[in-house]
Amino acid sequence: MGYAQLVIGPAGSGKSTYCSSLYQHCETTRRTIHIVNLDPAAENFDYPVAMDIRELISLDDVMEELGLGPNGGLMYCMEHLEENLDEWLTEELENYLDDDYLVFDCPGQIELFSHVPVLKNFVEHLRRKNFNVCVVYLLDSQFITDVTKFISGCMASLSAMVQLELPHVNILSKMDLVTNKKEVENYLNPEPHLLLAELNQRMAPQFQKLNKSLIEVVDQYSMVSFIPLDLRKESSIQYILSQIDNCIQYGEDADVKVKDFDPEEDD
Repeated sequence: MGYAQLVIGPAGSGKSTYCSSLYQHCETTRRTIHIVNLDPAAENFDYPVAMDIRELISLDDVMEELGLGPNGGLMYCMEHLEENLDEWLTEELENYLDDDYLVFDCPGQIELFSHVPVLKNFVEHLRRKNFNVCVVYLLDSQFITDVTKFISGCMASLSAMVQLELPHVNILSKMDLVTNKKEVENYLNPEPHLLLAELNQRMAPQFQKLNKSLIEVVDQYSMVSFIPLDLRKESSIQYILSQIDNCIQYGEDADVKVKDFDPEEDD
């Protein structure tokens, strides 16, 4: 049984920084993980790359040869990856053991995990190869400044959850850069009725029914819970990793070490 994180989120949400910090944390705790680059436009890495989609196809080559723009070229690259799952990905996965832990650093184009089936088919291929997979959705905490942006972030995350049909962990990244943390903390575990009241204040009266429906969707899908990530604190990334490990049942089949505590018998 293999284990995998699929790290997704909007562009600039801190996915690569999260992967780098996760790798450093695991290196410190003597735990082995492998970071996989799935972004054909990536250039620099702060972590060792175990697998790299650019060995299959790169965005620069596609833009030059086909005359596509950045977004169209990236979609072409990801569709090419989808077509080569049985060859390239299967061959790459053969280099790892059954109990290896892979972290996939994905591109930031939101349509990849909300509209098109590329990542869904990618995940299904991993599951056929006996991998337990968890989605790690990152949202920039500096983006959460009012209720409308919070609801927008929740809807994007919910779209990914419905599309990918996987265990899902939501992270508010870049908490170490937030100046007014109290403002952000109000949205970590907010009360639905308070969200609705604030949303109604911001929107015109004719949107009240829509606002109520949006809040109900967020509440029913338990999407109002985000885990803050402060990279200055080792305990923060350790807590997030433990939540993800629990989702994919990592370590549950490990042998339990039992110590004999029976008292010694008197002579």
